[in-house]
Amino acid sequence: MLVKKKITWLLLLVRLPATHKAERVAIWRKLKKSGAIPIQTSTYVLPDIPACYETFQWLTQQIRDAGGDATLIRAREIEGLPNGKLIAQLNAVRAKEYAALRELARSLANRRKRTTNSGDRFDRIRKQFREIRQTDFFNCPRAQDVEMLLRKLECPNSLEVALTKVKRRDYRNRTWITRPRPEIDRVGSAWLIRKFIDPKAKFVFSAKNSAGGGFVSFDMLDSDFSHRADDCTFETLMKSFDLRDKAVQKIGEMIHDADLEDQKFERTECIGLDRIFKGWAREGLSDQEILRRGWQCFGALYAFLHRV
Repeated sequence: MLVKKKITWLLLLVRLPATHKAERVAIWRKLKKSGAIPIQTSTYVLPDIPACYETFQWLTQQIRDAGGDATLIRAREIEGLPNGKLIAQLNAVRAKEYAALRELARSLANRRKRTTNSGDRFDRIRKQFREIRQTDFFNCPRAQDVEMLLRKLECPNSLEVALTKVKRRDYRNRTWITRPRPEIDRVGSAWLIRKFIDPKAKFVFSAKNSAGGGFVSFDMLDSDFSHRADDCTFETLMKSFDLRDKAVQKIGEMIHDADLEDQKFERTECIGLDRIFKGWAREGLSDQEILRRGWQCFGALYAFLHRV
């Protein structure tokens, strides 16, 4: 992941003759493959790192060879487009690509229940994932969702391991770590941890799991508590700590359907809440502020369900 405070940008200004349709399509495809996004007509942007600079240099020559015009510019900042907004735009494009790949992986997982002739499809999905990763310059949060799903597909037998029950007293006064930009499963899990498992829990965010740092990790790669078999992280925590509160179970069903989108419980109540969390992230709220507001939402939902 790039360090946001030190980012500079590469701008590629492109002009191609209107008559050269084949060349225009070929250049557009190469720009898309590079991970560049348009910020205005015929102007594309990438972070200023050696690999991107080399790609834009090569494209500049390709455009000129096709009879067009191209100018490559370095910029420390772009008026009207602060770094945070540009990073969000780049991550939004990557998120759509990851979402499409996630659907392919889910489809493959469902088919594997009926057939084992899916190795080639899995290899293609894995290859596409690696290609997207190469243009994921700012560690889009959706990447780990897809990678966790691919690991399940890669090692299906590991899902049959019995869930180990743990004791709440062993997880008191701990610091819990998860991925940045929390959405419904991570926010709900943090609320569950604070309310039922570790009342004094502290939460930190990191793109990578800091194994051995004394943290309890959740909803990230190789974490202590995460998706397991068909369960979301909230459900894994419920079962691991043997939480049998009926209101909590209902919330778990809602989070499952909103997060995994498999309609297992046919509950749609939390889908709107999930959209709110995504909206807060797009507004630029801090991870801790999203948690704080999310806890209020889940607290109110629990109070309502507890009295129904």
